[in-house]
Amino acid sequence: MHVTETVEISGHLIDTGILSRVLDDIREYGGDWIIDRFDVGHEAAELSSARISISTEDDEALQRLLMRLQTRGVNQVHPGEAEVDTAELDGVFPDGFYSTTNLATRVRLDGRWLPVENPEMDCGLILDDSGESPRVHTLPMADVKAGMKVVCGASGIRVDVPVMTKAEGSFGFMESDVSSEKPQAVLVRQVAEGMREAKAAGKKVLWVGGPGVVHTGAAPPMVSLVNAGYVDVLFAGNALATHDIEAALYGTSLGVDLAQGRGVEHGHEHHIRALNTIRKAGSIRQAVDQGVLTDGIMHALVTQNKEFVLVGSVRDDGPLPDVYTDVIEGQRAMRAKLSDVGFCMMVATMLHSVATGNILPASIPLVCVDINPATVTKLADRGSSQAQGIVTDVGLFLEQLAVELVPQYRDRR
Repeated sequence: MHVTETVEISGHLIDTGILSRVLDDIREYGGDWIIDRFDVGHEAAELSSARISISTEDDEALQRLLMRLQTRGVNQVHPGEAEVDTAELDGVFPDGFYSTTNLATRVRLDGRWLPVENPEMDCGLILDDSGESPRVHTLPMADVKAGMKVVCGASGIRVDVPVMTKAEGSFGFMESDVSSEKPQAVLVRQVAEGMREAKAAGKKVLWVGGPGVVHTGAAPPMVSLVNAGYVDVLFAGNALATHDIEAALYGTSLGVDLAQGRGVEHGHEHHIRALNTIRKAGSIRQAVDQGVLTDGIMHALVTQNKEFVLVGSVRDDGPLPDVYTDVIEGQRAMRAKLSDVGFCMMVATMLHSVATGNILPASIPLVCVDINPATVTKLADRGSSQAQGIVTDVGLFLEQLAVELVPQYRDRR
């Protein structure tokens, strides 16, 4: 005996290879498929659609497969009603819980489609019917409490994939995984335009940065971008902030003179002495207020009243007083800063880029700049399909971006 369900998908199914990946997923999960209908768009801008009958040996396998296919934007033709179970333990979802995607999601309950608040991948769906109107929101596993109502199975759930097309002169999201051979000046202009559009719409620009921003000498252009209003929120680790502060206090990054490009005597001590200076002041903001810290990216964020979240790791020195050393608390702090974000820029960090990609909705344009193409590849592999990658030196890229966005910086050069 087999159980069968009919599903559908639309989009650029051939150009992107998404249909092939869907069929591969079905086989990987031990299922079978029959394509009932396949309508191919005749023009490049036209979407294609397919209706597919899938079958598995039992309903449990079918539910797992349906959840997997929804990460590709596949929905059931007849989704029915969502099923709800109750969490029995803190930090534990019921068996068969629906594992979320980062796509815009709706849940059908009592004949009504409820939009899911704050779409995020690898979470559960929580039904809150305590108020006048029921609501459904995502919640990480660590935050679920016994007694919460959790959506289980794939029934009664639909996802919507953003169809992002390239207009003339705009950034071409989802067109290619990594851009390494396209003219960099063109890419810089397109990224700049994406930021301008986000700001014009009243949205925030989120940056995710690694210490390479400082090592490559890109701190001055980034400071100009902060002062010009193109950095509203920064996610980073202890390293970026520490080396930025070291550069502001000593002119070095990990003991290397940023003006001369060579190590200096006793330079290896500078980062730990910079940490000690800030810890003595009490925090980064207090160091700025006391006149101890007078330059750099962190100084600019404080003086411009911009937000930052620093989340540490086991290898950190110090760390700075502002760093979250509990990573779960750090994740919560990052999630709390995502409201009204309309554009995300990731530079020179793999771990923080993947961590941020995991909590971002797929609807937010995402650009990753790194000298290592594996950083962008890993983002896409982890589900951030909207990520556009640019393989280049971060220092040169941010210099060009500041020239494009900040007239004063261009004139100063």
